[in-house]
Amino acid sequence: MLRLVGEEEKMPRSDIGVYGLGVMGESIALNLARNGYKVSVFNRTPEKTRKFISERGAARGIEGYYDLSEFIRSINKPRKVIIFVKAGAPVDEVISLLKSLLDKGDVIIDCGNSHFKDSDRRYIDLTMRGIHFLGVGVSGGEEGALKGPSIMVGGSIDGYLLVGEILEKISAKFDGTPCVAYFGTGGAGHFVKTVHNGIEYSIMQAIAEAYHFLSTVYGLRSEIIGDLFAEFNKGELSSFLIEAAANVLKFRDEETGSPLVDLILDEAEQKGTGLWTSQAAIELGVPAPSIEEAVTSRLISTRRRLYSSLGILKDSPYAAMSEAQMD
Repeated sequence: MLRLVGEEEKMPRSDIGVYGLGVMGESIALNLARNGYKVSVFNRTPEKTRKFISERGAARGIEGYYDLSEFIRSINKPRKVIIFVKAGAPVDEVISLLKSLLDKGDVIIDCGNSHFKDSDRRYIDLTMRGIHFLGVGVSGGEEGALKGPSIMVGGSIDGYLLVGEILEKISAKFDGTPCVAYFGTGGAGHFVKTVHNGIEYSIMQAIAEAYHFLSTVYGLRSEIIGDLFAEFNKGELSSFLIEAAANVLKFRDEETGSPLVDLILDEAEQKGTGLWTSQAAIELGVPAPSIEEAVTSRLISTRRRLYSSLGILKDSPYAAMSEAQMD
């Protein structure tokens, strides 16, 4: 594409860019725009960018770009680019593309669920190139990213000073205080997010065991347990997880009229952060039995086919499932 001399100066100038328009990237872009920032967005697949801009972004003044160089040029210096892509190799691939277009003093902000050791490595590499790297843990899911997440920052302190005000503005607030903190260099932010998720694993496992105890020992129905959890949520146990568990336990399937939880297969998935927490605890010599058992319970739940074939689940409704139902 030909570009006239001086055209770059006429391009719209954004305060920050967002690379990656999955649900989290879209939500954080909308959050930034709602808080008064001019935002540029880019996605590897142009169709995703067009859809987001036409359906949600344009009305909020967000600019979509289909050429990576133009995306970078649209951002005011020092440039600040948030990455929201799948952890692992995709992050390295995006950083490799960006660092050839960025200048010294620009900031790359990885907001995905990256392993903290990967963030350590990326921090060292980009620091040597004069580019600030921040590994940022974002908690709250899609709704949190849209309305205000908790933000855990690690990496370049100079980079944090450049983007800290932005992060504080888009974050959740507790008694008026932004839920943002800088935890140190390298992968410190992603390490804190990893441990945060590990703790969440253990809390969810405790909730599951409480449900199992009330269901099997006392023979209580799901809805009654949901009512009990709702009462728990009024006291010192009040939390998002208890509230969510209470709501799910009381929810009935529209098609069958049965409690939805009784129709859901007892099989849990995991993103890996709980496992990373367990591994880090062992490496550091820190006892974390609740987290380790929570991870183990999730792994056990994925082996239902084997346990059914061995008769271990003979008293479970899953023992009667056909192969097709299990797949």
